Amino acid sequence: MDKIILNGMEFYGYHGVHPAEHELGQPFIVDLELYLDLTQAAKSDDIKATINYLEIYSLVKKIVTDSRFNLLEALAETISNSILENFPVNELLVRVRKPHAPLPGTFNYAGVEIKRKNSTL
Repeated sequence: MDKIILNGMEFYGYHGVHPAEHELGQPFIVDLELYLDLTQAAKSDDIKATINYLEIYSLVKKIVTDSRFNLLEALAETISNSILENFPVNELLVRVRKPHAPLPGTFNYAGVEIKRKNSTL
């Protein structure tokens, strides 16, 4: 299966369990791997035969910046469901990273990664 990758999309959002996270917000980084057959797009060199990256980026940005979730799991699931409902993707991987999670100690990020399949294709 072929794959489209959108890696390191950074948005400012208001997600977290602590009230301060909903007030102050922080950056969130989203990585996507979209699995689908890209044969026709490769042969035709036509954007209509693939997924428009700008549309995916805009959808993810809207979800991260306009919604509020307590859990990264809920944010990742909402992104996954929205993509599967709106684009011809067979399977996808969504990774959400939170570099400034309120944890004691030094770390690069806290995050979740979910993989989902499209049951309608």
